[in-house]
Amino acid sequence: MIELAHVFDMQITLAPPKEVGAIPTGNRRVIDITGGTFEGKRIRGTVLGGGADYQLIRADGSAFLDARYTLETDDGALIYVQNAGFRHGPPEVLAALARGDDVDPDSYYMRASATLETSAEQYDWVNRAIFLNTGKRLAAAVELNMYEVL
Repeated sequence: MIELAHVFDMQITLAPPKEVGAIPTGNRRVIDITGGTFEGKRIRGTVLGGGADYQLIRADGSAFLDARYTLETDDGALIYVQNAGFRHGPPEVLAALARGDDVDPDSYYMRASATLETSAEQYDWVNRAIFLNTGKRLAAAVELNMYEVL
């Protein structure tokens, strides 16, 4: 049996999307990460600016999400995150998200798996764990709930 343990909740602030445009596999866009925060029982801190989500919008309207960014814990440790997954839903819901409307996260699918890496001894456990997350897209941010697979 697979069990999930809640690790932290995160809010990531975003710059407006940069539309790279149509490429052979879909429509590429880059969304810069400008900052944010995360907090859980064992770990908390800030999301550093400088990362980005390198999205590929496919012909069916679904988005392949490929976000890479750095967390800084309250005690100064750095953790690199690579988060990959999918967002999809009914066309009218995806259009509302694209406009920046507040949309019920139960009306679309936004799930990803994450790899976390650090050299900080106190957080070494993240180097050997599998993480899954659920998400909610806001107008200028994304909210993620991160879980460790036990």
